Amino acid sequence: MHRMFGTDGVRGIANKELTAELAYKLGRSGAYVLTEGTHKPKILVGMDTRISGDMLENALVSGILSVGAEAVCVGVIPTPAVAHLTRKYGADAGVVISASHNPVEYNGIKFFNSQGYKLSDELEDRIQSVIENNFEGVSLPTGGEIGRRIEESGEAVGDYVEFAKSTIDIDLKGLKVALDCANGAAYTTAVKAFKELGAEVYVINNDPDGININKNCGSTHPEELMDYVVKKGCDLGLAFDGDADRCLAVDEKGNLINGDFIMAIMGKYFKDQGKLDKDVVVVTVMSNLGLNIALNKENIGSVKTKVGDRYVLEEMVKEGYKLGGEQSGHIIMIDYNTTGDGLVTGLQLSTIVKKSGKTLSELASMMKELPQILANATVPNNKKNIHNEDEEIVTEIKKIEEKLNGCGRVLIRPSGTEPLVRVMLEGEVQSELDEMAHRLAELIEKKANN
Repeated sequence: MHRMFGTDGVRGIANKELTAELAYKLGRSGAYVLTEGTHKPKILVGMDTRISGDMLENALVSGILSVGAEAVCVGVIPTPAVAHLTRKYGADAGVVISASHNPVEYNGIKFFNSQGYKLSDELEDRIQSVIENNFEGVSLPTGGEIGRRIEESGEAVGDYVEFAKSTIDIDLKGLKVALDCANGAAYTTAVKAFKELGAEVYVINNDPDGININKNCGSTHPEELMDYVVKKGCDLGLAFDGDADRCLAVDEKGNLINGDFIMAIMGKYFKDQGKLDKDVVVVTVMSNLGLNIALNKENIGSVKTKVGDRYVLEEMVKEGYKLGGEQSGHIIMIDYNTTGDGLVTGLQLSTIVKKSGKTLSELASMMKELPQILANATVPNNKKNIHNEDEEIVTEIKKIEEKLNGCGRVLIRPSGTEPLVRVMLEGEVQSELDEMAHRLAELIEKKANN
């Protein structure tokens, strides 16, 4: 059987790939594996606003209760809230039903351990193994030993908002902030936090109906917010994704400020505050070269990982780094939370704007983004490493690197889910990059399919 878990839990089209039956099995196996030896285990369950959430939650919770664990259901709430509240409430594990930034037909199930961290590959494999072995050795309690479902949605939202507010040390009075809640899990928490901190708040896409999550809005489609910020004369805008673990920003001129710019601004601010241990920011291989250059000017180092916020987090935990993230807006500040937290990111960025007395566009000007060109090559799965093995392709890559002359780079990345190799070129002249990237992608495709 193929591996169920991807880089961010179990994902698929709800009721087709991610069925109620699979959700029940994941609830049952996950509760068993994560709470072995616990007297009366407690598992926190949250979800985003998708229509399939109710179906999957009922099935998942049934699985949890069937092994005698307690399910504390906190309703619609951001993913980072579940990570934080799992620790705060002393739960044995947390589960989020969400497909993050994906369209409404998708959903996902993601587990956190008792410390609010995503599970290791080993624990995920154990959960899958229990399911594949037909729950051999997993007993089903009866009578008073069956688990209970407990509802705690109102209290959980308030507790998470109070936590997020506690990560900054000033109010936000005098700041005009636009929020795009993606018709997702941030629709209550983000608005509540910013209003309670005194900001003048303007909100779009905070009316979820179960099917409009991420639809032409939020961090994957910030165009509406970019117009709205200018129209309303806001100091900045913040765009969340469906489960609110990502946050992108928009400056007062309507320009998009992606995760790379946010990390540059925060890295400098935290270093100036003496809060950036080891003066290092952890980024992925997809971060723009302009971020490295900007950080270097501030005497801040950068460490690169594979794409995926879990790899960024692993590196941060292993080496004791404080700040890391992705271009997509997953920003991790380990002093505050164990996962990307869109609301905390937005509050921190708003604080920097207020304290500095500068506009967001002025703050972002510390970094110049180099053009990036992406081109895909369709290749058989068994030929995804051809760019390292074929002499002609290796020679072509070397030629391109020589032409870029230290002011750019070539990154070849095989897709983990599709029969594709992604070719990314970065440098100073976009037209040249475009031609070289597509020529290289065509060469890889031709050689791989001969």
